[in-house]
Amino acid sequence: MADPAPRHPAHPTLRTRWAVHLNAAREAACHPSPWPYAEDLLARWAEPQRRYHTTDHLIAILDRVDELIDHAADPDAVRLAAWFHDAVYLPDRSTNEERSARLAERALPEAGVPASRTAEVARLVRLTRTHDPAPGDTNGEVLCDADLSVLAGTPEDYAAYTAAVREEYAFVPDDAFREGRSGALRELLSLPRLFRTPQGHDRWEEAARHNMATELRLLGA
Repeated sequence: MADPAPRHPAHPTLRTRWAVHLNAAREAACHPSPWPYAEDLLARWAEPQRRYHTTDHLIAILDRVDELIDHAADPDAVRLAAWFHDAVYLPDRSTNEERSARLAERALPEAGVPASRTAEVARLVRLTRTHDPAPGDTNGEVLCDADLSVLAGTPEDYAAYTAAVREEYAFVPDDAFREGRSGALRELLSLPRLFRTPQGHDRWEEAARHNMATELRLLGA
């Protein structure tokens, strides 16, 4: 029987990328269709509470992962982790990474992904809470570098990013937002290296630190 027609025609390229990534990661002879999983993920990424963590963010992360992928030990796991890393996102919750990882742990075995790769995907998703991979964790380095690459945008792009983040947290009073945002920026700036892959460090480290230091000053922190 033919697969049902996609319900999200605005994202045909994303849907195709999902099918390619899922098919590369699974090993069983017979697989369930990739399309229902694509529909579920794309519906999640299009939820109305999102302003920064949208399908545009997903596309950007997938693109950055592709640029860094030669550094990864398991490219297929990293690409799937990119799909799941913000699949569950509620701005007022601190459990998004954990819930996203659990979603991957439920969906991927059903979709035909081996247990060992599913476990690696879930580990990578959880790692995006700290963006601090251990030395030698090349998969984690690629995913975290891709996720943090937004910090190295042009001044205009960085301003658009921070504005979108503020919109997601519109329910937080200004003083509380400034305190929380400043703490998050300081935590990142305290890392010896923001970007762990050689390519990411060379391309993005200086610009990202400059952008974050500027934002801290604008926040009055």
